[in-house]
Amino acid sequence: MCSPTCRIMRARFSGKMKHLIILGDGMADWKEKKLGDKTLMQYADTPNMDRLARLGRTGMLQTVPEGFHPGSEVANSAILGYDQKKVYEGRGPLEAASIGVDLAPDDLALRCNLICIEGSKIKNHSAGRLETEEGDVLIKYLQSKLGSERIHFYTGIQYRHLLVIKGGDKHIDCTPPHDVPGQEFRPLMVKAQTKAAGPTAALLNDLILRSQELLASHPLNLRRMAEGNDPANSIWPWSGGFRPRMETLEQQFPDRIHRGAVITAVDLIRGIGHYAGLDCIKVKGATGLADTNYEGKAAAAVDALRKDDFVYLHVEASDEAGHDGDIPLKLRTIENLDKRIVGPVCEAVKDFSEPVAIAVLPDHPTPCRHRTHTSEPVPFLIYYKGIEPDSVKSFDEYSCRKGSYHLLHGRQFIEEFMKH
Repeated sequence: MCSPTCRIMRARFSGKMKHLIILGDGMADWKEKKLGDKTLMQYADTPNMDRLARLGRTGMLQTVPEGFHPGSEVANSAILGYDQKKVYEGRGPLEAASIGVDLAPDDLALRCNLICIEGSKIKNHSAGRLETEEGDVLIKYLQSKLGSERIHFYTGIQYRHLLVIKGGDKHIDCTPPHDVPGQEFRPLMVKAQTKAAGPTAALLNDLILRSQELLASHPLNLRRMAEGNDPANSIWPWSGGFRPRMETLEQQFPDRIHRGAVITAVDLIRGIGHYAGLDCIKVKGATGLADTNYEGKAAAAVDALRKDDFVYLHVEASDEAGHDGDIPLKLRTIENLDKRIVGPVCEAVKDFSEPVAIAVLPDHPTPCRHRTHTSEPVPFLIYYKGIEPDSVKSFDEYSCRKGSYHLLHGRQFIEEFMKH
């Protein structure tokens, strides 16, 4: 229950503007000849995002700092204003926070994908779109066979799970599995960056090989293969680190944010939200894929904005389609974001008593032709009632280069967005 002091504080700020970020993960792309030499954002039918671009201001944002891998953990936390040189610890600790695993100071937390190995090559990073219930069965099996006081497997979502090594060393080189489909897996296994990290690298590689022996004959995988689906026949640990030290968004913007929320189907983003001090809103039917519950997410965002100062609405679908190299599917995810989230949300909040500032952007490109993340700047738009528009008429990777914000880097975006 809110205290009298809290109620007085909220009343004091009752006239402030609310803020909503709509994030289309991996939405940016490259030009495709089969689309008339247009990018997917240029080709897609997106009247609502184009309208916001016409009514608002646009620019480009460098979300991935020099020297960092273009991962979603880097890009999303940079969008929220975090200096990666100060807070970066990899995906593992963020996903641990999301699923309620409280890390001790010496716990090394790693993202643990369940992947598909075909022959000696990585076929895909997601075991052919494994369902969460299936992943839970396999992760619990691995914990029973490989777990110990030092080694703990935890169930996450779909193919994305967590591995915690007590006393592990984070100075290891782990290859993100979505970067290397079709490549031989053995040369890509964990490598120590320092002599002291050698035992940790050896332990992780042993777990990879032992997991392959155990999972190959698991009844769930035998059933999946009989049904024509890819087996989840190997773990792949990567992006490890320790618990990060991050200021909350309220601490960063005490006169703007007193309560905020994150809406996502992805553990990684929930973890960022946790450390940013945001409440996590789970939406039934939100999958992180193209079949996600767009309408449910839109409704949740509108409901959250009735009471919260800040909402971060994350949609993963375009990123997954980009990893699959599926142009028609990715086009559909971009159009779904526009028609089933951006349009309805804008319509719902236009008559709020407190105005809502809206930003729309990807976190990074995931080009279908490349099938993994890249570091190029991404387009963004900012709209609120009364903003002076620039000359940009559509929302895409090339039009926004002419926007009045020009090229921003990292924290400059959130500072610009939150100052209104």
